Amino acid sequence: MNIAVFTDSYRPWTSGVVRSIDTFAEEISARGHYVYIFAPRYGSAQREEHGKVFRFYSLPSTNPGFNIAIPFSIRLKTTLRRLRIDLVHVHSPFLLGRLGLKCAREIGVPVVFTYHTMYDHYVHYVPLAQNLTKKITRHLACSFCNRCDLILVPSNVIGDYIRDLGVKVPIRKLPTGIKLDDFRHGDPGWLGERYGIGADEKVLLFVGRLGLEKNVEFLLKAFDKLLRVYRQPVRLVLVGGGPQTQQLKEMAAEKGISDRVIFTGPLSMDDVAHCYAGSRLFVFASMTETQGLVIGEAKAAGLPAVAIDAFGVSEMIEDGQDGFLTPPDEDVFVSRLLQLLTNEDLYGRFSRKALMNAESISSGAMAAQLINVYQELLTGRIQQKMVRGG
Repeated sequence: MNIAVFTDSYRPWTSGVVRSIDTFAEEISARGHYVYIFAPRYGSAQREEHGKVFRFYSLPSTNPGFNIAIPFSIRLKTTLRRLRIDLVHVHSPFLLGRLGLKCAREIGVPVVFTYHTMYDHYVHYVPLAQNLTKKITRHLACSFCNRCDLILVPSNVIGDYIRDLGVKVPIRKLPTGIKLDDFRHGDPGWLGERYGIGADEKVLLFVGRLGLEKNVEFLLKAFDKLLRVYRQPVRLVLVGGGPQTQQLKEMAAEKGISDRVIFTGPLSMDDVAHCYAGSRLFVFASMTETQGLVIGEAKAAGLPAVAIDAFGVSEMIEDGQDGFLTPPDEDVFVSRLLQLLTNEDLYGRFSRKALMNAESISSGAMAAQLINVYQELLTGRIQQKMVRGG
């Protein structure tokens, strides 16, 4: 098969969407299929892989490092026909996603859309009329879904959510897979050596964007409370960058815990794997995740997680088995941290279970499922189904 992927974000931008695209593209290509990616341009000196990435002229956005593509190319339809595209897979209901849908209809091929993001939960980046913007965003996302042939969701709860919004087309659950080996061979000593963390200090790790939607302020508040009751040396390591970085640093300083909190900034995936390997627990407070890909990565490294029970995260953690799900209550969150920090037998059971459960979302297994979905769609075997029936 020849698959065209249209996305409004791609490397060098880093995000769960970008990781999902790259992971699936690598696994699908390894199985003899061809994936061509159509994405924004970030500067003029980008090195593309084997002519399989096509870039659109783009403009900088108000979000530093993120470019907005101009969804126009006089050569696009000719290129798609030359590549003999069998199917279009879009990863956004905006700009390049809409262009991909339009072109697919014009050349007569099916369209798959992966609903990666709770778009209506990101309106805090719009300075005015956020309630109206939320309603408009929901309408645009829903109407876009209903123009596609199939919607993929990373969790059942997201499938139910968009069904309730009014999505009528078939929906399938298909999480992004984890490259297990990438996270099972990290250097457990790297983190301590790089950031001066003592061998006796336990590390709570967060990996993700430092933006309002990730609820990192909750983690700082909970960590502050933990330090008051847990007398052993412990650090909170926040891996990633984003618009809240300075605000979070100031918050840590105001609470007097700056010496206990490490902001690494963005890291390479190899270094992120080292961070997992050198940590005791993974902590996550986002309430807008469609999947929580980083929780799967932590599990692949044998790292139990404590996270707020919300949307896709609720399906990534087996509560009481490989981690804990909590309400958005700092005291409850801290109590669960204490259980895993102080009970070695419990921690060992959770860690082993995390490693075992990670197998079910390996990148190879998920890619095989995606190929089957593509083939069903191309042969007309996709039927109208609810998420839990598909």
